[in-house]
Amino acid sequence: MPDHMNDDWSAHFPILREIAFFDHAGVAPICGPAATALREYADQAASRAYVSAGWYARLHEIKQRAADLMGAQSADEISFVANTSTGLNNVAKGLPWREGDNVVITNVEYPANRYPWQDLERYGVKLVEVCQWPDGRVDVDDVCEAINDRTRLVSLSHVQYASGFRIDLAPIARMVHQAGGYLCVDAIQSLGVLPLNVRESGIDFLSADGHKWLLAPEGCGVFYCRHDLIEMLHPALVGWMSMEDHTNYGDYHFEFARCGRRFEPGSYNVPGALALGAAVDLILDVGVDRIWQRVEQLTARLCDGLRAKGYSIFSPRRTASERSGIVVFSQAEGGADMGRESAGRTEGDAVHGPDALVADLRSKGMHIVVREGRLRVSPHFYNREDQIDQLLKALPG
Repeated sequence: MPDHMNDDWSAHFPILREIAFFDHAGVAPICGPAATALREYADQAASRAYVSAGWYARLHEIKQRAADLMGAQSADEISFVANTSTGLNNVAKGLPWREGDNVVITNVEYPANRYPWQDLERYGVKLVEVCQWPDGRVDVDDVCEAINDRTRLVSLSHVQYASGFRIDLAPIARMVHQAGGYLCVDAIQSLGVLPLNVRESGIDFLSADGHKWLLAPEGCGVFYCRHDLIEMLHPALVGWMSMEDHTNYGDYHFEFARCGRRFEPGSYNVPGALALGAAVDLILDVGVDRIWQRVEQLTARLCDGLRAKGYSIFSPRRTASERSGIVVFSQAEGGADMGRESAGRTEGDAVHGPDALVADLRSKGMHIVVREGRLRVSPHFYNREDQIDQLLKALPG
């Protein structure tokens, strides 16, 4: 894809004028439309409050756009959540658990996709870990073999934050469904950059905050619950909004909503949701397939340059289905990784460590991060090829 794609959208990303930002797997810059939505909300809220605002009608439209983004059946399957953890806790606190049930995860999950399940051990639910291979992969067969007739849930990151490995969800969904369980997905590292269809993948529950690849602010994300499972899942938090007749304030009729509002106990983060909606509109306007094609082009250029400079790429990239927008790498020095192994080096060698390298790059206007002792780069579609080349040139080697 030609680099002029960036020119078509660069006006939406003022950060291009400031720094070369390569951490969309962290807290990403919000896009221009999201910033505009926040300003417009603030102006309206300050001058006219809710009079003629129409925000709640817009929020329903945003849910439908989020459903379109992930291939959900309708807006009724979508809830606004404060963050990924909240969505995952809807499942952890809502499923009808039985003592002796188990939850299958990996041993390299981001903590948001571990602690809610580990907390269930007090109810007699067992946590089963599938180990990452030394090459950064999590083998689908290993996950499937861990599933048994007591597996109530498999909960996986679609893309792992510290390796960039993308797992094939469909065969895992088939296996856990055969066992009578469900598939829950932390999609914060894939939604907005990778094509994802919850129905084709067999996903039952999904959660993702907006502040990474969706290019929206922190504090507002989406939770998906498959339509036929909504009434089975008990809300983690209960409030006035989660009721079926929620606007009949004086009639205390305790009946949970039969849609995603069931998982929304109280007032929305309206500015956050409006900004998220503007960002989702941008993602859909560009097209997720085009976004992924562009990101794959940028990461391939990065990996070619890293190998040429003697760096070791940890992110699995043997097949297209394993790749993501995350590239994790380290510098080989005397046969040792520039990662955890650097702990035994002398103080004088610390200047060559990953943290020192990240600090040096930031002083030169380039932003990457360290995760689990390795360097991590995660460009988005609006990044330019010359920024990748600038980063490669600045890396020692």
